[in-house]
Amino acid sequence: MQLVIDPSGGVRAVYDETIDLSTLGVPVITRGSHVEPDEQGRWIADLSPVSGPKIGPFPVRSEALAAERAWLEANWLVT
Repeated sequence: MQLVIDPSGGVRAVYDETIDLSTLGVPVITRGSHVEPDEQGRWIADLSPVSGPKIGPFPVRSEALAAERAWLEANWLVT
């Protein structure tokens, strides 16, 4: 899990349960994307909640989730 700490002490991360984020303060959790199946049962990661693209389709959900995390870490987390 990557944590980005801004100069004012705010912490930004792509949520997972590696650490209890409440130990850093009261967490504010917002949706970064939606991973949903399309009409053919393939998986799409829609990153529009953070002004990102739709990526996919992927044959299995785990691939869409991995692509979602990679995009968020490379394009949203560090901004």
